[in-house]
Amino acid sequence: MTEVVSALIWKNNKFMICQRPVHKARGLLWEFVGGKVEHGETKEKALIRECREELNVLLSVGDVFMDVIHEYPDLTVHLTLFNATIADGEPQKLEHNDIQWITPSEIPNYEFCPADEEILAKICEVYK
Repeated sequence: MTEVVSALIWKNNKFMICQRPVHKARGLLWEFVGGKVEHGETKEKALIRECREELNVLLSVGDVFMDVIHEYPDLTVHLTLFNATIADGEPQKLEHNDIQWITPSEIPNYEFCPADEEILAKICEVYK
């Protein structure tokens, strides 16, 4: 099982979503910023590193919003989504095709990675 971390980052009642690059698995689907936990890393450290690599921001990691296990045809992921804020920097598209800030009511306008479906439902429930 692959350990994956991602960030639920809010700004003015909107949260950040990122569009995967076209050449990657699940290309052009939307997701939360984050990535794989490397050997010897804590989940929090992995998330801080991924956000620096992908967005060039310093992240302040909070508590866990939720975690899910999802089986894709090519891998099974244990995804931990942390509440987080940007401590320093403006998000840049270093890796993603696009970055958007959306409200929970705008979720249906975007096609997300299947692993995020449960999380999105909970966001709609908690933040309606």
